[in-house]
Amino acid sequence: MISKNQRKRTQMQGIRGLHIADFLLLMATLFGTLVVRFGTSWPKSFSTYLVGFLLATSIHLTIYYFGELYEPTPRLGARLWLPRISALTTVAILTDSTLALSTGYFLMPRGNLILFGIFGSLGITFNRWLSRKFRTRRYGNPRVLLAGSDEDIELGEEHLLTCEPDIVVVGSTRDLNDLSKNIESTDATDVLLMSPGGLANIYPEPLAELELKRIGMFQRVIPSDTLLGLKRSRQIAGMPFIALKAHSLSPSRSTLKRILETAYLLIAAIPLTIISLFVASYIRALAGRNIIYRQERVGKFGVHFNMLKFRTMGENAESQTGVIKANQQDSRVLPGLNWIRRTRLDELPQFINVAKGEMSIIGPRPERPDFTKEYERAIPGYGRRHDIPPGITGLAQVNGRYHTDPSYKLGHDLQYLVNWSPILDVQILFQTVWIVLSRRL
Repeated sequence: MISKNQRKRTQMQGIRGLHIADFLLLMATLFGTLVVRFGTSWPKSFSTYLVGFLLATSIHLTIYYFGELYEPTPRLGARLWLPRISALTTVAILTDSTLALSTGYFLMPRGNLILFGIFGSLGITFNRWLSRKFRTRRYGNPRVLLAGSDEDIELGEEHLLTCEPDIVVVGSTRDLNDLSKNIESTDATDVLLMSPGGLANIYPEPLAELELKRIGMFQRVIPSDTLLGLKRSRQIAGMPFIALKAHSLSPSRSTLKRILETAYLLIAAIPLTIISLFVASYIRALAGRNIIYRQERVGKFGVHFNMLKFRTMGENAESQTGVIKANQQDSRVLPGLNWIRRTRLDELPQFINVAKGEMSIIGPRPERPDFTKEYERAIPGYGRRHDIPPGITGLAQVNGRYHTDPSYKLGHDLQYLVNWSPILDVQILFQTVWIVLSRRL
């Protein structure tokens, strides 16, 4: 079996290779369309076009990156690349056009935009097909382990032998409790869960461990699963499957999220500073010195950090009670400061945590280490909420309430990870503002 470090190294090599291949293809397409239109008599100099083409290619590669075209993909199941690539290329072309209209600087002749969009999309799609072929040639055909009932395994193996002769079936198992051992003994690269009801046996472990080892995990979709509203499936030997992942927010989406939140922070810096100074002065007058309270919380990947808050309780409020959860009508809150907690203004210093990269504006709320250990023991998959930095607000906060059970909050947090988009963040921000204002009133 390939070690974890080897797999990471292989993953990075593949990503760099695709970046280079896409760069060369886009540059060749730009110069090719120029030659087709103008021959060797170009309207502008070679250096002028070179600079414009390099900028256009950088724009396209950036959009492809944030569109997750460079994320590792499962080996099994054909994926229709062209529609997705065409959509991302359209966004890139519109970005080129917007830049040209706003600055008057055209990255390429205007007549070449459409040709660049068409042939660029086809070329990028071809690179994905070629990359898949190289991957198979280098590492061999997929080696599949079938898991499930005898009937489902037999039917699945028949389909694989008939429709996918390049896929090698290396074994089968009815017991998911020994899945990791079976994978290791058969040297399988992928696992097909042929029967329903097996997810509880593999989530969160060994699914998270197998994902690190780059073992593909697939659950067969049965007719009743359509009631869950599944929109995407992978066709493997004529059978529909869903690719299972223990971690849903890809590195490219995490990077985009961080960039957008940094922009939000810069835009809101002045009003946040003004409000914070007012709140700090008010608390200083009522509570005395030490207006900032530091509390240890669990952050991204389980790393501990000191979360900042405006102090609304007396100093050493837990000296008599120990570590306990605060409640809505907590008697430890100092007179005149309850409205600060009710309107969540005590959370304002956490924007410093956001600027330091310890937190996000939006994400799962950070818990204290003692509670985190308790929840991880009691709630399967609780640790998955640590895939991203914790947030000041989140989907669980706008959809739940203070007393909402942690297992229900986890459901909201995981839905946020799976469905993250810039639009979802904006919706949560507006919902947060409305909730704060309505509770204040």
